[in-house]
Amino acid sequence: MRFQRMYQLTLSALFLAVALVLPFLTGQLGQLGSMLLPMHIPVLLCGFICGWQSGLMVGLIAPLLRSVLFGMPPLMPTAIAMTFELAAYGALAGLLYARLAHRPLRVCLALLGSLLSGRIVWGLVSFALYGLFLGKAFTMQMFLGGALLQAWPGIVAQLVLIPLIVLALERARLIPLPKQAGR
Repeated sequence: MRFQRMYQLTLSALFLAVALVLPFLTGQLGQLGSMLLPMHIPVLLCGFICGWQSGLMVGLIAPLLRSVLFGMPPLMPTAIAMTFELAAYGALAGLLYARLAHRPLRVCLALLGSLLSGRIVWGLVSFALYGLFLGKAFTMQMFLGGALLQAWPGIVAQLVLIPLIVLALERARLIPLPKQAGR
């Protein structure tokens, strides 16, 4: 049990490191690089592989730490809103994956549920940040633009890569199939 917890912490730290470094690689692609949502993939994978608690923590830490260390994303409102969004992604990916353990499309269903919920969280937090701290309105047009139109390449990448990676790890028995009661 102690070894398993240490293993999860180590994997979580690696996912955090990837979330911090991956934007440097995709940043070489210009505007497309940020549209690929490079911090989202390691956080989602962390939720699937390490469980909801680790996914939540990596999601909470990654945007803020990257903003403080490298100045990107800008702290207000981007990194703050992303913190809540990625925390929701990581936590819900792990929770839904565990809850849907015996369903054939568990990975896809958990991914879709976490992506939709995370986008809603991002929108609600952005609405609050813009209204309370920036004195501006966060409109439905801004929500649709940020959540879907500008993010579609990253959403497609997540919908393709995450199930392939998680299912390949399951088949190779590198990660255990989730248990119904949570992880």
